[in-house]
Amino acid sequence: MKNTFGNSISLTLFGESHGAAIGAVLDGLAPGIAVDDAFIRAQLNKRRPVGKISTARHEADAYRIVSGVFEGRTTGTPLTLLIPNTSQHSKDYAATRSLARPGHADYTAYAKYHGYEDYRGGGHFSGRITAALVAAGAILIGALNEKGIRIGTHIASCGGVADKAFGDLEKEIALLNELDFAVLDRDRGEQMKAAIEAAAAEGDSVGGVLETAVTGLPAGVGEPWFDTVEGVLSHALFSVPAIKGVQFGDAFELVNGRGSAYNDSYYMSDHEIKTQTNHNGGVNGGITNGMPLVFRCAVKPTPSIFKPQATVDFMKRENSVLELKGRHDPAIIHRARVVIDSVTALAVADLLAMRYGTDWLR
Repeated sequence: MKNTFGNSISLTLFGESHGAAIGAVLDGLAPGIAVDDAFIRAQLNKRRPVGKISTARHEADAYRIVSGVFEGRTTGTPLTLLIPNTSQHSKDYAATRSLARPGHADYTAYAKYHGYEDYRGGGHFSGRITAALVAAGAILIGALNEKGIRIGTHIASCGGVADKAFGDLEKEIALLNELDFAVLDRDRGEQMKAAIEAAAAEGDSVGGVLETAVTGLPAGVGEPWFDTVEGVLSHALFSVPAIKGVQFGDAFELVNGRGSAYNDSYYMSDHEIKTQTNHNGGVNGGITNGMPLVFRCAVKPTPSIFKPQATVDFMKRENSVLELKGRHDPAIIHRARVVIDSVTALAVADLLAMRYGTDWLR
């Protein structure tokens, strides 16, 4: 039973949705990395619920770091941070304790943990745990920024509405990281919000696609087989609740095309090797090629909906019908984008540390 990701730099998550606190332990960090409290809080704010398009559960996310930081910088020993839970409505889950919520981990958690799991609000499987991931990720994003590596994610589509495509990445990443609702086209963003609200009004939910770009990565990072850039990142990305698919570059768009269309031709530019296109998403043979790393994540519609659904009572072993109560998101995609940024920072930092050593991030 493992809740840790990473080889050179590792992250362990702990806690439950309705427990006393959630938290994370970052190990393998170089000493001397700046820990910016204001930036961590800003990142946590991007994950917070907003208006009618989010849950009514509001947490202060008043994190505190209890080890691994001294006078504003990492010490090189394990960094532990805690985030108290202060807005639990555990009674919302007691009546449906043994009913498997469709799309949730209730039954699989019961099958794995034999009924000893904390079922309230999804327990350890809850998206609530991503707050700790975001707080820890903010420290890694700050370290990567100091190395000229930038990460940005936009909502490529949601509720049947598509955002405009990436263009000027450096400029657009800076813009996205200042936005609460991360889209490149504001009008299309408003249409997405309307689609989310319409689903919520019907007791339903929507999903979408997040597209992430990482700039500034040097060529030569990653391994050719089991620790490919795609493999390591996918491992991390699929740990985020609701992620059901990952695509690098233009993979699915060009599978029916020819190599002449998909291959990225090389050229020299001011003594640097670049490619004329980036259909491979910045990776060849599992290793970065110096072009922007670009990938997409499919985010399923939030499984918590307010419509009657057929299910089973897994303790009584009989059919049943579930009608949810409580506080739930009609969409989580706008809150998930900062989680994707954070898990991307973790995977990229670990890949870089494996290539250059952990002190490289200092």
